[in-house]
Amino acid sequence: MKISREIKTGIIVVGGILLFVLGFSYLKSSPLFEDGKKFYAVYNDVGGLQTGTPVTINGLVVGNVNGIKFKDSSGDLVVTFSVKNDFGFSKNSPAELYDTGIIGGKGIQIKPLQDGAANAKSGDTLNSSIQPGLTQLLQTQLTPLQKKVEGAVTNADSLLMNVNQVLDGRAKKDLRETLSGLNKTVASFQQSADALNRILSNNEDKLGNSLENFEKLTANFATLSDSLNNAGLNRTLAGLESAVSNLDELMARMNSNKGTLGKLLNDEKLYTNLNNASRELDLLLQDLRLNPKRYVNVSVFGKKQKEYELPEDDPAMGPTQPKDNQ
Repeated sequence: MKISREIKTGIIVVGGILLFVLGFSYLKSSPLFEDGKKFYAVYNDVGGLQTGTPVTINGLVVGNVNGIKFKDSSGDLVVTFSVKNDFGFSKNSPAELYDTGIIGGKGIQIKPLQDGAANAKSGDTLNSSIQPGLTQLLQTQLTPLQKKVEGAVTNADSLLMNVNQVLDGRAKKDLRETLSGLNKTVASFQQSADALNRILSNNEDKLGNSLENFEKLTANFATLSDSLNNAGLNRTLAGLESAVSNLDELMARMNSNKGTLGKLLNDEKLYTNLNNASRELDLLLQDLRLNPKRYVNVSVFGKKQKEYELPEDDPAMGPTQPKDNQ
C-alpha cells in the first residue's frame, strides 16, 4: 500500500507537535500525563526558586516544582509542586524552603508529620516555612559584631583625637626623646648581652671546672653530714637540749622565791642586812688596825695599863656621836 505524500506530511507534523509538547513539558518538569499529587504552598519570598526544582521528603526526591505565581496584590507567591510518591503524610506537614547548596539555590522539602490528622490529598495547600540560609545566619551573627567594630573604631578615633589634643608640641618632642633613649637603652643591653656571651664563651672551661668543684663540695658536705650523724651528733644535741632545759628550770627557780639561792637573789631585806654587816665588819677591821690597844691589853711585870683614849677621828664614831673615854 502506497502512502501518499500528504499523509506522510501530516504524520510528520503531528509527530513534531507531540515532540514539541513532550519537550516543553520536560523542560518545565511538568509531565504531560500527571499521575501524582499536586500541592500548593504560599511564601512571601522564594529566594530565587526555579520551576523544575526537586521536592524531597527526608532527602528523597519525590516530585518537582511545577509553577510559581503571585497570589494577589500583597506580593505573596504561590508555589505549585507535585509529589509522585505514594508516601502519606499529614496535611499539617510543612513545606519548607531551604538552601540546596553553599553557593545558592533553593529547594522545597516536606517535613512529614504523623499527628493523627488526615493525610494530605491532591490540591491541598500545605503550611509553609523558610529555613534561614547561610547568608542570613552570617548576617544575623555578623551584624552585632559589625556594630561592635564600628563602635570600637569610633572610640579609637575619639581616643586618638584626645591624645592629639593632650600631646602638644613639647610633649611630642619629649615622647620622641624618650623613645630614642629607650632605643639606646635596648642597644646598651644588647652590647652587655654580647659581652656576657663572650665572657661565657672564653671561660666555659673554668665555669665547667667550678661547677664540678661545687658538685664535689656538695658531695663532701653530704659525707660530713653522714659522719656527724654516725658520730652521735643526735645524742649530743639531745644531751645539750636536756642541759638547756635543766638550766631553764634552774633559772626559773632562781627567779622565784623558792630555795636558798632564790631567796638570796630576791630577798631585799637579806641583801640590806648583808650589806650592813659587811660595812660593820669593814669598820671593825679598820678600827682594829688603827686602834689595836682598844682590843688587846698587854701588861708586863704587873705594870698598870693606861686607859685607852678615844681618838678624835675614830671612824667607828658617827659625825653626831660624842667622844667617850673607855
